[in-house]
Amino acid sequence: MGFLRELWTYMRVRKKIWLLPIFLMMVLLGGLVVVTQGSAVTPLIYTVF
Repeated sequence: MGFLRELWTYMRVRKKIWLLPIFLMMVLLGGLVVVTQGSAVTPLIYTVF
């Protein structure tokens, strides 16, 4: 949690709030890859991307 707090402080102080959606999408896509790895949903994910 310390990393997230430090990242938020950096973005707030340096006025880089526009980075937040990029980080959120990276986390969501990374989670999607981890969840679907080796499952029956994998072919469906490939058609989306």
